[in-house]
Amino acid sequence: MLRIVLFLVLIALAGAGAAWVADQPGNVVLTWGAYKASPSIPVFVLCLGIFAVLIVFLWSILTVIWRMPGRIRRRRHDKRHARGRHAITHGLLAIGHGDTGLARRHAEAARRHAPDDPLALLLHAQSAQLDGNRDEAQRAFRAMAEREDTRLLGLRGLFIEAQRADDAVGAVMIAEEAIRLSPSSTWASHAVLGFRCARGDWSGALAILDSNLSAGLIDKQAYRRQRGVLLTARALELETMDRDVARENVMEAVKLAPTLVPAAVLAAKFESEAHQVRRAMKLVEAAWLANPHPDLADAYAHVKLGDAARQRLQRVETLAAKTSADKAGHVEGQLAIARAAIDASEFARAREVLAPYVNDPTQRVALLMAELERAEHGDSGRARAWTLRAVRARHDPAWTADGYVSERWRPVSPVTGRLDAFQWQTPVASLPSDKGTTIESSAFEEAMLAAPPPKQVAVANEVPAEPVVIAPAPAPTPTPAPAAQDNAPPEAKEEPAMAPEPAQPAPEAAESSPVAETPVFRTRADLGKPAQVPIQAVIPIVRAPDDPGIDDDGPSDEFTEQIGTSKAHAKAQAGGWRGFWSRWGA
Repeated sequence: MLRIVLFLVLIALAGAGAAWVADQPGNVVLTWGAYKASPSIPVFVLCLGIFAVLIVFLWSILTVIWRMPGRIRRRRHDKRHARGRHAITHGLLAIGHGDTGLARRHAEAARRHAPDDPLALLLHAQSAQLDGNRDEAQRAFRAMAEREDTRLLGLRGLFIEAQRADDAVGAVMIAEEAIRLSPSSTWASHAVLGFRCARGDWSGALAILDSNLSAGLIDKQAYRRQRGVLLTARALELETMDRDVARENVMEAVKLAPTLVPAAVLAAKFESEAHQVRRAMKLVEAAWLANPHPDLADAYAHVKLGDAARQRLQRVETLAAKTSADKAGHVEGQLAIARAAIDASEFARAREVLAPYVNDPTQRVALLMAELERAEHGDSGRARAWTLRAVRARHDPAWTADGYVSERWRPVSPVTGRLDAFQWQTPVASLPSDKGTTIESSAFEEAMLAAPPPKQVAVANEVPAEPVVIAPAPAPTPTPAPAAQDNAPPEAKEEPAMAPEPAQPAPEAAESSPVAETPVFRTRADLGKPAQVPIQAVIPIVRAPDDPGIDDDGPSDEFTEQIGTSKAHAKAQAGGWRGFWSRWGA
């Protein structure tokens, strides 16, 4: 609306000016050499306006001609840039869905149309990686590392290629260069931290951790936990070399991370050696409530040096009572009580706490039962059976990180280099499955575990495994009986004569196989060599009980019955008109 009003105002002013010029009297005299012109004022103003328009038009033409080469160059550049952007966009999309050939073609087009574009270099490097050409990828990443705007991206690409080539030294140098250029680079700080931890450079790792906190890469709580882990690792390394420094580090670590199991165990050990029993017990109890662990139970049992085994048992029972039965760590307390009870020769107490776990035992439960049988009864047979059962039993919780199972705690995962990765948990490979077990328990194992202890068993020589009847050799007969089956139970009257084995001493017999109501092994008396008998003229074929055999009658076939001969079957159909009447019962 405002523009329309302004346009109308300008038209009105122009009209008023033209009317004013038209009303002006007089002429304008122009003399140029021999030429003389005297137009009126309105004509002179009109000619002057036309001349100005021509001058402007000619100047515009000259300007366009002067600027034409630059415009052509810019147009070609913009066209190439558009083609390069198109190639980069579609090349990255091809890399995303894994089309190697299409990505390589777009990378070539992007490098031809936009050689200075950083995304073209990135596309070229990633297409080379997707194609498996590592040398070309490294050249592209080096070119990116030489540029100011893509230096960090090129360094990260070179770092990844060094890791793929198992060049640990080169990867460390690249990561340290990247962290020097940009201390806030997350991947570089994590990589340098992992490498320094792997080399055991705990001081350097602590410096990187402080730098990460200053750069805002981690929060305060994660910083406290990770610093406690690094201090614990350094204390464990210096435990036998510099105990004062190790004690200082572990005490700081247990303040930063009181639930860290190795820190609590080592700190309790140092406090116990300094006769600070109460402080050591508090450290272990705080870690136990968060994460019950057998090392904590062992440290709690030996917190007071010189105690008897029964006193250690009482102390472990006190620690186990702090974990309720509905928690997952309750079993650790029960196993710790069983361990202490066996050491204190309280075998009844050990059996009592292990009773709920013997039906589906883990490896530690089975090994404790084997040790209990050997220590209480001296029963090597049952101990071997429990040991065999431990081989097939489920795994107990262990230090696990990224699928790697370790016998001891480690500060860094050996798979990914992640700090504080190890957790006390059941390995994934031993979790229960819906499939049946591959190895079933053997009859020997079940029989040995079901047999009573040797104290309640009589001497093995007094109770024979199976009565053996000595029978004379059979005489040849003209019509012999059918041959006996292999799996038929032996009869006392038909068993051949066998010499009785000499009796073994009682301890060896009790240890090798204790006698039960149902013996595991039975003497195969029917396998003895009988006397020579004449070969029968006709050997009868005896079918095994579990052999279904072949039906003598054969399968019933309605069509066969109908087309059989009339002589073979009374109701068989005959050919021709007789067959027709036979179908009607005639």
